[in-house]
Amino acid sequence: MAEPLHIRKIMEELVAGRMRVPNFQRGFVWNPERVAYLMDSIYKGYPFGSILLWRTKQELAHERDLGAFKLPHNDPYYPTDYILDGQQRITSIFGVFQTDIQLEKRPLWANIYYDLLTPENAQDSSFMALADDEVDRTRHFPIHCLFDPVAYRKETDGYNEELIQRIDKLQARFKEALIPVQTISTEDKTAVAIVFERVNQRGVELDTVQLLSAWTWSGDFDLNRKFEDLAQELTPFGFKEVGANKDLLLRCCSAVMTLDPSPEALINLNGQKVRDSFETVITGIKGAIDFLRKNVHVTSLENLPYENILVPLCVFFADDEKNQHKMTSKQRTEILKWFWRTCFGRRLNSQPIKTLKEDVAEFSELKNRTRSELSIAPVHLSDSFFFETIFRLNSVLSKTFILMLAQRGPRSFISGSKIDLHKVLKEYNRNEFHHIYPRSYIKASEQDIIFDESCLANICFLSRTDNNAIGGASPGVYRAKMPEDISEIITSNLLPESTFADDFYKFIHERCNLLTLEASKLLEVMPPAPKPPQSKPDPIIIENPGAATSVIA
Repeated sequence: MAEPLHIRKIMEELVAGRMRVPNFQRGFVWNPERVAYLMDSIYKGYPFGSILLWRTKQELAHERDLGAFKLPHNDPYYPTDYILDGQQRITSIFGVFQTDIQLEKRPLWANIYYDLLTPENAQDSSFMALADDEVDRTRHFPIHCLFDPVAYRKETDGYNEELIQRIDKLQARFKEALIPVQTISTEDKTAVAIVFERVNQRGVELDTVQLLSAWTWSGDFDLNRKFEDLAQELTPFGFKEVGANKDLLLRCCSAVMTLDPSPEALINLNGQKVRDSFETVITGIKGAIDFLRKNVHVTSLENLPYENILVPLCVFFADDEKNQHKMTSKQRTEILKWFWRTCFGRRLNSQPIKTLKEDVAEFSELKNRTRSELSIAPVHLSDSFFFETIFRLNSVLSKTFILMLAQRGPRSFISGSKIDLHKVLKEYNRNEFHHIYPRSYIKASEQDIIFDESCLANICFLSRTDNNAIGGASPGVYRAKMPEDISEIITSNLLPESTFADDFYKFIHERCNLLTLEASKLLEVMPPAPKPPQSKPDPIIIENPGAATSVIA
């Protein structure tokens, strides 16, 4: 049904709560200039698109505000018109002209003025958005008063007859303007979702979440709201950011439902299938997070070297909420090997979706026990890896290194007690990781010509308190502040016996051997043979930090 409406009628419908915005619509995104151009198009009678409404007797469980305006609820005895297309235009029109809903401060885009002194022509706009301090009352007329007789009389007071005639013409144009409106009346929500998806394939593209919100939406299922609820549910466990990362969640959904981690694969699914499978996806995400927390000491998304690590894990743990997948010891071993090889080997740095798709397929087979081993290639670290790789808190290799150290249950240098890994990794900031050989000592003793003081081999879990107690002293000096028996501190932090000999070169070499041996255990490969240190090493210049190399078995 097509029936054009006057601007006043549209405002009355909105103020009465009979015209509303469904939650699967995007928010208001137009800038002030675009709103001003819409006003110019209405004034000049130029086409600017039609409004599409869905008329239904059912009030939706979740709705969206009209831009900055909270709309009242409709009378339950009357049908509601939900805006499927044209929300940006309706919000602009309502925001500019309405005077019923008071805001603490009108948004700039709603402060549209007509320039009384600019000659009119077909091309240039006579309308503009102005801040209060930019308004010149002798030439800028506020069009928000055009539908309010009292305000209109007040604003036109003081103008000469010629300008009054021009302003009256302006008012008449907007009062007489008809907005093209098409209304579909149906209680079939699937049909409504299809219409919404189709009309929004033109103009400004919606993102995948918005399209899926329309495609999967029903009265009791709203994808955006489901994601928000998941974020709140994961907050106590330190993973609120997972629920807020819609791209990651879509990859998980797509991987579970189609075995293809590309979110676009979801678009081709039946909306009912997405709704029916969603709780299975949530179970998979929770299972993946639980596995990472218990087996790798990951306490937040920020700890993960790659956030996409969650995707194959989600596929493995996805199941009915009442029938969670039980992992065998062999499967656990395979998944951990995959985790460390993926991170140390930086497998997801290039072509991540292609690599994820391969992993997703194998994890599905591992879950269904049609595969007993994952085919990920062995990763061998060079014997120079830990002294050539520089510690940068948010790099893939540094995050992997931190998680490797966490597996040992490191102890405090000063108190000897176990470090609270959950607290340290949840906060995850530079203050919890420090140099074993302080920078100032290395420079003062002129031992900085061979290795960078921030290489991984010189980094450990060291709280700000412990670091302050150590200061810039050499290990041989701060040893006196440590417990008499430091055997557990040594082993838990993967420190060599030479740590407190104040020989930086020997320490780095021997700790590299310990770290490489530890990494090789996690990677399930044979470590390189340890090499004795040179007695008088020549200075070297490191331009390209070493990296892990993959060897195809």
